[in-house]
Amino acid sequence: MPLSEHEQRLLEQLEKQLHEDRRFASSMKGPASTGRLSTRNIALGILLVIVGLAGLIFGISQHIIIVGVIGFAVMFGGVLLALTKSATGKIGPSNAAGPKPAAKNNSQFLSGLEEKWNQRKRDQSDN
Repeated sequence: MPLSEHEQRLLEQLEKQLHEDRRFASSMKGPASTGRLSTRNIALGILLVIVGLAGLIFGISQHIIIVGVIGFAVMFGGVLLALTKSATGKIGPSNAAGPKPAAKNNSQFLSGLEEKWNQRKRDQSDN
């Protein structure tokens, strides 16, 4: 069922205000999406994987179990290091402590939506 013009306008306004609310958008991002893959971490990770693989192969070929296990652990650590995202925790004026204007805008936004909802209910009850 298609949306009415009024519902379309409300949806567009909601989308616009959600795009403007950076704090809400950043809170919706998961922890895995914060940061980027570091080239340094990737290079060190690959190096550790190669060293670990060499240790694993050497341990298996010489029947020294502990060397193979350590080699595998080093390989695993290298993969984890290569896939670790670097934190981009920049401290600046936007992260300063104190009241934020976004909270004020958010309450205005919610009260506006509530008023529109009530108006819509009144319009529907009049019909």
